[in-house]
Amino acid sequence: MNNTQWLDDVKFNDQGLIPAIAQHHQTGRVLMVAWMNRESLEKTATLKQAVYFSRSRQRLWHKGEESGHFQTVHEIRLDCDADVITLQIEQHGGIACHTGRESCFYRKLTANGWETVDAQIKDPKDIYHSLSSDEITDTHTESVDVLTHLGRMMIERKQADPESSYVASLYKKGLNKILEKVGEESVESIIAAKDLAQEFNESHKNDFIYEVADVWFHSIIALGYFDLQPQDILNELARRQGLSGLVEKANRTQ
Repeated sequence: MNNTQWLDDVKFNDQGLIPAIAQHHQTGRVLMVAWMNRESLEKTATLKQAVYFSRSRQRLWHKGEESGHFQTVHEIRLDCDADVITLQIEQHGGIACHTGRESCFYRKLTANGWETVDAQIKDPKDIYHSLSSDEITDTHTESVDVLTHLGRMMIERKQADPESSYVASLYKKGLNKILEKVGEESVESIIAAKDLAQEFNESHKNDFIYEVADVWFHSIIALGYFDLQPQDILNELARRQGLSGLVEKANRTQ
């Protein structure tokens, strides 16, 4: 974008900044809020990647320069007062927050105060390490969380050819067949656990891991049937952190 006249319509504050709200371009979920100055907004429009202004470091901040979690910008909007920007973005790696979560807005106000309701996708210690210049510029080399990948795959497989995809064939056969498989794999995992308890060896340990993986896999297929994601389950587990199991069960009954 060579013509920068559009920047003149933006009302930056006394510090030359404007708040920018980053939203997931498909779900609309607010992932983070940061600040932009004139230069970072221009770079964002040019690069089609989010570039913010860090007030703490007093410099431009190309989102993902340290974590590898870049943001591809699909759309930039300006509000009616011309003093707030929204970005419709694709969050690479599925993590926008420095705490390792999808969104910075992971705490919800409840009767017990602020409650964490989103699980960590990745430990921040595993995110913020030294990156080579190639890793910083190549957005396709970043790792993708396995559960997130499987959740997305299930949605894609619903439209796939049942003749060429096992998951698609289950979706074609319907919910009862999917649940039948979840039940079968659960029974097989129980048998494998019994074998492992009777004789703890490498073979039985691997069998148990394999069968539990099958239970998880077919459970994720079941989630996909209802357009639910593994992240929904992780969020529920995160919500329970710090709660007594008895208290959680009592709350559920109520």
